[in-house]
Amino acid sequence: MTAHDVAGGSARLLNSIRSRRSFKLKDLDPDPIDLDLIGEMLEAANWAPSHGKTEPWRFVVFSGDQRSTISEAFGHAYRALNPGAAFSGEAQTAQERKPWMAPVWIALGVDPDPARPEWEELIAFGCAVHNAQLVASALRLGSKWTSGAVVTHPLVAAAVGFGPATQLRGFLYVGRPVGEWPTSARRPISEKVRWMSTERSSPETQ
Repeated sequence: MTAHDVAGGSARLLNSIRSRRSFKLKDLDPDPIDLDLIGEMLEAANWAPSHGKTEPWRFVVFSGDQRSTISEAFGHAYRALNPGAAFSGEAQTAQERKPWMAPVWIALGVDPDPARPEWEELIAFGCAVHNAQLVASALRLGSKWTSGAVVTHPLVAAAVGFGPATQLRGFLYVGRPVGEWPTSARRPISEKVRWMSTERSSPETQ
């Protein structure tokens, strides 16, 4: 591999990282997508680092009619969280409608190894999900990691098949964007880094 090949690969990877975005449901096409692409995303997830090679990530993929499982679970969870006067039929319907707005929903579970610090397992799990999102970006698929009280409710965890040892940490929904790919910006990295090096100094010390 030449230096040019290395530079080109680095540039493509950085572009995928820079272009990753979180998409609202309304900005995705609900039509089906090739599930082999989801397989590519999850293969990338499986190569995330984990201390002790615990690989604590667990995924369940819902598409097509199988999304009814999470639609019903979201409705039950909303009702459980909003008893009595707090309940709104319209709000419940809105929760039940969400899974039909994107063609693929991936339940995100983490099964921490009790021999490891939980924070390490959660970070490894987060890296796995991010790997999946980076590949989604490279494939020009829109995605978002969504969570919240309804989405992570025990009733939903049971519905997707997670046992007591597996924590439901939300869903990654995936679909094709209906409009232009969104842009974003970050503050300069120089505002967030100090170089403690004789070869390179932080801007404030120059």
